[in-house]
Amino acid sequence: MNAKSGTPKKHLMLFSGRAHPELAEEVARELKVEITPQAAYDFANGEIFVRFNESVRGTDAFVIQAHTSPINQWIMEQLLMVDALKRASAKRITVIMPFYGYARQDKKHKGREPISARLIADMFKTAGADRIMTVDLHTAQIQGFFDGPVDHLFAQSLLAEHVAKTYGSSDITVVSPDSGRVRLAEKWATQLGDRPIAFIHKTRDPLKPNEAVANRVVGEVSGRLCVLVDDMIDTGGTIVKACDALIEGGASDVVIAATHGILSDPASERLANCKAREVIFTNTLPIPEEKRFPGMTVLSIAPLLARAIQEVFEDGSVTSLFDGNA
Repeated sequence: MNAKSGTPKKHLMLFSGRAHPELAEEVARELKVEITPQAAYDFANGEIFVRFNESVRGTDAFVIQAHTSPINQWIMEQLLMVDALKRASAKRITVIMPFYGYARQDKKHKGREPISARLIADMFKTAGADRIMTVDLHTAQIQGFFDGPVDHLFAQSLLAEHVAKTYGSSDITVVSPDSGRVRLAEKWATQLGDRPIAFIHKTRDPLKPNEAVANRVVGEVSGRLCVLVDDMIDTGGTIVKACDALIEGGASDVVIAATHGILSDPASERLANCKAREVIFTNTLPIPEEKRFPGMTVLSIAPLLARAIQEVFEDGSVTSLFDGNA
C-alpha cells in the first residue's frame, strides 16, 4: 500500500506465449522486468494447458504472443492465458499481438463469409482482455472491432530510419505495391525528405488468394532507387512481381521494406532470388534461420513495444508518444 494515499502500488507483469519467446525476452530486457514463469504444454489431442506459477492478483498484466504459423494454436494459447489471468484476478489485462491474426479478413467480399478480424477481437474481449496493443494493422478500421482501447503502433519510423541511414544519399522513389497502400507510401516519402512516390497498378482475383498480376508502374522510377513498402509479406508473389515491374520500368535498384514477415513458403526462396538489393522486416513475427538469406535485414520492434507498455502502465499517452499516426 502507498503510505500517503492508502492505494495499492501498481505492479507490472509480463507474460509470454510460446510462439516467439525471443521477442518477449527482448521486451522484458527493455522494461527491466522478468517474464512471469508459467507451465504451458499440449495434450496428446492438441488441447493446450497453461498455468502461471506466481500470483497475479491485482497486477497490470501484459500478454505477448506472435500470431504466427500454426496461427490457430498460438491465438488459442493467448486466449487461454487471458482467461487464466482474468480468473486469477489480474486488475487489467493488455493483449499484445504484434501481428494481428486474421487481419486480412476484415470485411465480407461476398455473401456467407465471416468477418474474421472482428471475431478475433470479440474472442479476446470475452476471454477478459481490457486492451489490445498491435503493430501496423492491415486496415485501420480493425481498431473499431474491439470494445475497448486499442494501441495501434507503427513501425514506419524504425524501417524508414534504416533506409535513410543506408540509402539517404540516393535518388529515392517510394513505391506502393498497389493503389491501396499509397497513403503509406506518402508517409514514407515525407519521412525520407519529401521524396516522390509511385505505385503498381495491379489486379487480383478474390477467388485466388495470394495471387495478383502486376500490370504497370504509375509514377517516375527510371534511374531511381525504389523503396517498395508494404505492411506484410506472406508468400511473396505480389511483392516480387512489383519488384520485377520496377526493374523493367528502369529503376536502378529496389529495396523492399515490410513490417510483418509472414513468409509462407515459397516466400523466402522468391525473395532471395528476386532483384531487390535488400529486404527489410521487423521481428513482429519469428523469422527462423532457415528462412533467412543474404540481403535480409530484421530490425527489432522490442523497443517500440516496451515504450508503449511503459506508457500504458503509467497511464501516459501512447498517442502522443507515437505522434498519432493513425
